[in-house]
Amino acid sequence: MPTDCIPFKETHYFSDFICDYLAEKPELKEFYHRFPKLENFEAQIKEKSTSFKRETRTVLVETLKQQYKDIKTSDLTYANIESLQQENTFTITTGHQLNLFTGPLYFLFKIVSTINLTKQLKAEYPSYNFLPIYWMASEDHDFEEINYFNFKGKKIQWNSNQTGAVGCFNTEGLDDVFDIIALEFGEGRHAEQLKTWFKEGYLKHNNLADATRYLANALFGEHGLVIVDADDSALKRLFIPQMKKEMLEQTAFKTVSETNKKLEALDLKIQVNPREINLFYIKDGLRERIVERDGIYSVLDSELKWNETELLKHLDEEPECFSPNVIMRPLYQEVILPNLCYIGGGGEMIYWLQLKSNFETQNVTFPMLLLRNSALIKTSKQAEKLEKLNISDKDLFLDRHAFINKKVRKISNIDIDFSEQITHLEAQFKSLFDLAEQTDKSFIGAVKAQEVKQLKGLKHLEKRLLQAQKRKLADQISRCTELQEQLFPNQSLQERNTNFSELYLEFGDQLIPSLLKVLQPLQGEFTIVTL
Repeated sequence: MPTDCIPFKETHYFSDFICDYLAEKPELKEFYHRFPKLENFEAQIKEKSTSFKRETRTVLVETLKQQYKDIKTSDLTYANIESLQQENTFTITTGHQLNLFTGPLYFLFKIVSTINLTKQLKAEYPSYNFLPIYWMASEDHDFEEINYFNFKGKKIQWNSNQTGAVGCFNTEGLDDVFDIIALEFGEGRHAEQLKTWFKEGYLKHNNLADATRYLANALFGEHGLVIVDADDSALKRLFIPQMKKEMLEQTAFKTVSETNKKLEALDLKIQVNPREINLFYIKDGLRERIVERDGIYSVLDSELKWNETELLKHLDEEPECFSPNVIMRPLYQEVILPNLCYIGGGGEMIYWLQLKSNFETQNVTFPMLLLRNSALIKTSKQAEKLEKLNISDKDLFLDRHAFINKKVRKISNIDIDFSEQITHLEAQFKSLFDLAEQTDKSFIGAVKAQEVKQLKGLKHLEKRLLQAQKRKLADQISRCTELQEQLFPNQSLQERNTNFSELYLEFGDQLIPSLLKVLQPLQGEFTIVTL
């Protein structure tokens, strides 16, 4: 299974911020707790041990057993749930939206990163237990972000008029989607497995959260993955103290706003902005912000309102009606889980760095933050074609225009790189500038105008010759660009566009075990793997 790695910076698909974070730039250090290195986990374990409550473990285990009661659970997953009772058990967590049929391929990479890190930690710290957690974003409301997946250039979409938290959405209408994918997946053993997963997940479960749990468990249950649906009354009861503090003192608004100013001073683009109160009210399809004015708390676009005493009483009686937004969700996660590290994508890393000050105000341990694995998966046939066409892995990451120009220059029997001539011309004009300086300085402007004119003409000629060669070599260039398009659909990273089903049709049950073998979560580089 050949693999190669490229620094994230050299892919040109990752922000300067992510590259600076991976490089541990000093100006970012105040925004995170400990950098995710193997040796730093010992201190994180000790700190979390002292702050995490034993009674929380009991509630967590009971809740997970209830959530898993109707699902076939592997021995390893069951053992992992039971081990949460023990004070030497800790979690590594990733989170993801409830995308239809998992959405983009990086859903797999997130969970594989999480599973592999727990294995690495167990080898380094054998006296502790580490288990992988997938936190389902069941309380999200942006249905348009999750109601589709891409398959071989087509958008497979589920349409629904439901509102509120997406985890509660019923699965009506997904039988129509199944009819479409049954045709798209075609015939064969791997295709039948994909159809079975979709049918069992979405047509035999009543809501999107249960369907997603089934599918994630089918894919990763044998590897011990534990799936958490935090939209749960018992779990939210554990979070009541933090929700009270948020509503009465508006802690997140104050702390995160200050942090945002510091990040903006570093020219970093802010991912999320805090509200005065960063909690939603959810009930019977309603999911709206809670706001406060003159001591009265109300829910936007509804008739619901309370004074402070009434609100706190309602919170104590029905905590399930209160939902953390993107600012408070990470805090909720770290309150109810004995978590050491959160694994996420680039955008998630940025918004987590906005939150450390609020964690400190709420007296909750801030987790380590690890960028998930990113990978490009090639088939052996694609790898053979790339070799025959003399396309390197780094070439694939070029934008389409640069990729074509480089290939034209490489395969052309004519040298269409005028950089040497341009350098020579610039040297000649330097001599002319020196001559004008010594004789009559008024000619410097004329010399400059001639330099600009001739350089422009030379570059224009290079461009025209390149275009002529593109036409002459059109067939070869077409084969190259077609291959790049297969691996970078819509000129974006494969992992951000392609659904796992395309690769499962090719590799079947070997897909996930192969990823588990090659993806190394602490490596800090982009992985290219041939399966």
